[in-house]
Amino acid sequence: MKINLYNRLQQVTDDRNVEGYIDLIHEDAQIIFHKSGNRFGKGEWASMVAGMMQNPKFVSDASRCVYENEEILVVHNFMSYTDDTKEAVMLVCMLKDGKLIRMETGATPLS
Repeated sequence: MKINLYNRLQQVTDDRNVEGYIDLIHEDAQIIFHKSGNRFGKGEWASMVAGMMQNPKFVSDASRCVYENEEILVVHNFMSYTDDTKEAVMLVCMLKDGKLIRMETGATPLS
């Protein structure tokens, strides 16, 4: 059974709905940035997401769902950031109870 978390995640991101986005994150979530190795819990990530979504320069230029089932969501995005950089971002999410419990990103800078 496909839960279609991808569409819900895209909608709250497109709407810049911070509360809706955070609601999709499991209470025990871990967010890991591959490039830096930094790890965040839900509270820390919520603060970062709020700041990003408030800035109009933070944009998902393109997004596609690579794969999704009840256990995993794999997404590829082209992202523009507040410092005017762009990256191709692979997001792999483990799911629990219909929410994101582990998110890991890998990013490639675009020139």
